[in-house]
Amino acid sequence: MSAELAQDFHLEIAHVLFMDIVGYSKLLINEQAELLQELNRIVHNTSQFRRAEAADELIRLPTGDGMALVFLRHAEAPVQCAIEISHALRSSPELSLRMGVHSGPVNQVTDVNDRSNLAGAGINIAQRVMDCGDAGHILLSKRVADDLAHYRQWQSCLHDLGEFEVKHSIRVHIISLYDDDVGNSAVPEKLKQREKESAAVISSAAAGARQRNTLWVVAPLLAAIALLGGISVISRRGSHKPVNATAENPSPVAAVEKKIAVLPFKPITSENRDPVLEIGMADTLITKLSNSRQVIVRSLTSVRRYGGLEQDPIAAGRELGVNSVLEGNVQKSGDHIRVTARLISVRGGDSLWAGTFDEKLTDVFTVQDAISQKVADALAVQLNGEEKNRLTKRYTNNVEAYQLYLTGRYHLDKLIPTEIRQSSAFFQHAIDLDPSYALPYFGLAQANRSLAITSDVASKDCLPQAMAAARKALEIDESLAEAHASLSFCLIWFDWDWANGEKEAKRAVTLNPNSSFAHLAYGHVLSDLGRHKEAIAEVARAKELDPVFLLVRALAGMFFHHARRDAEASASLQSALELDPNFWITHLTLGKVYLQQRKYPEAISEFTKAKELSHGNSEAIGSIGYVNALMGDKAKAQAVLEELKTLSNQHYIPPVNIALVYNGLGDRDEALSLLERACDERDVRLTLLKVDPRWDSLRDNARFVAILKRIGLQ
Repeated sequence: MSAELAQDFHLEIAHVLFMDIVGYSKLLINEQAELLQELNRIVHNTSQFRRAEAADELIRLPTGDGMALVFLRHAEAPVQCAIEISHALRSSPELSLRMGVHSGPVNQVTDVNDRSNLAGAGINIAQRVMDCGDAGHILLSKRVADDLAHYRQWQSCLHDLGEFEVKHSIRVHIISLYDDDVGNSAVPEKLKQREKESAAVISSAAAGARQRNTLWVVAPLLAAIALLGGISVISRRGSHKPVNATAENPSPVAAVEKKIAVLPFKPITSENRDPVLEIGMADTLITKLSNSRQVIVRSLTSVRRYGGLEQDPIAAGRELGVNSVLEGNVQKSGDHIRVTARLISVRGGDSLWAGTFDEKLTDVFTVQDAISQKVADALAVQLNGEEKNRLTKRYTNNVEAYQLYLTGRYHLDKLIPTEIRQSSAFFQHAIDLDPSYALPYFGLAQANRSLAITSDVASKDCLPQAMAAARKALEIDESLAEAHASLSFCLIWFDWDWANGEKEAKRAVTLNPNSSFAHLAYGHVLSDLGRHKEAIAEVARAKELDPVFLLVRALAGMFFHHARRDAEASASLQSALELDPNFWITHLTLGKVYLQQRKYPEAISEFTKAKELSHGNSEAIGSIGYVNALMGDKAKAQAVLEELKTLSNQHYIPPVNIALVYNGLGDRDEALSLLERACDERDVRLTLLKVDPRWDSLRDNARFVAILKRIGLQ
């Protein structure tokens, strides 16, 4: 740019309100003149117009069917002006107006009449924002909304519609401003149409991808296309106006479509994230909605991977295999909490219900009850008396205890030893505050149970505690299906009580047939007992209920492997790796499959990945030594034994994992001695002895048979 041109080209940030009369071109000439005159009168009478005009901080730009008001100083001035205009329009129902607001650069130009005028992106984008709306809409660009969102008085009026491509391939992020008094709560028709077009593109691309069996290769592309959509609408507390429905009769969903995912809630402003509260709101609503047998609700473990700020809810819903998605925003400020929620149809992107709640933090339970009931209504769920009671059941009225429980859940679900231990402290603190609160007992049971199988912790140091916590949770609330499932694991792992372990798992399935964890627990009992056909049927149901639950897919592979169906095991495990290549249990199980197929280098590679991703799990280490021994490399196998011995001086190493290496080396006596020691220590891995192919070489040994009898598997 030349110096001369630069001197004449001055950019400044202005705040633009663009408006036009809807249907203007269809009016008679005299009608157009009358409406423009009425619009001018309304605008001139607003306090924002008069104040800015008096301070010489306003530029007016006529546009034929409306006008643009350019405010030069205050960012909120065009929004305040739009609200004043909206109020005044109540007295002029014949005047249908839409408005758009944007803050951006403008520069002074000289028009064809040699008059000073304004141009620039600030005005152009404001017009593009306005063009997205229908009569009554006040639409804002994200830049404007971000400025307003820092102030409490604006937050309840700002409703995110998503990002869209407008004229000249420009992409704008649209926020709708409305409440009970101003604005239009409906999704603009243009945006709804673009969402449907995007959904059609996604559907077509996904169909082609399925034919080529490369869905996960094109998934990033589909997610990018999905960003053209993402329409969602919310309304202020008290109105709850769903799109294409009345407040009294929310849009019903057909019976075959009652599969829902509750995504982690997002912060209203990205600077004030509270991941515990964001995950916790989803967790609580999942628990509540799961009480109806008519609704299949994806687990928290599956949905927490969709907690990104830019996650498109429709794309997430498609991956999760559901027909509706509940998403929302949550923010805590002092002793207040603000929650918005939207129930969206995955197929069409339509809003089935939406609501906004501004409450004291102590009323968070009321908010959750209201959201759960509205979602059930929108899904046309017919609840019996017991289900209605459970939908609004309060497990505690102690907000601090509730927050501690949510924090514990947040850490527990990471399945990292240090995080699991940290979760236990939060659960115990919640219990101390409210001893009658059942859910922290269940959390404590899950934490201690997880330590036994993932974290090289002696069973005696965690499983009795897990069992006691699960029983206490059931003493408070016998209908907690997942607590029965957790107790089932404890009974077979520590007491070797197979009959009651199966009974508890079946009870969990009976209480909640739509719980993937309940079916997984039952499948585990059946698989360990060698009832492979039944076990595979249970894990198939678990996978159907929760298709992206990584542990389900990994254990499905293990059940196939124990049934000596390794081709199916490999397919299940590969599909799990496509979902997440960093889940260490998948690599551990795939290594066992490769081992059985005598693909030793591949097995070592998988066990090594499992070791690294788990931060040194001793079963992964022992499995590497076992493969080295089978390959005839005794030196490497002995080195693994030394590594395990060194680690045993630092923390507990389960005897079964050491016995595995000796078994590979052909030292049966030492391997059996370690298995007998494992019995004394109640090592949880003993429960796989009957079906794990790695122990086939010992099956004719009397000592091994005695071990199986001792643990109830013979």
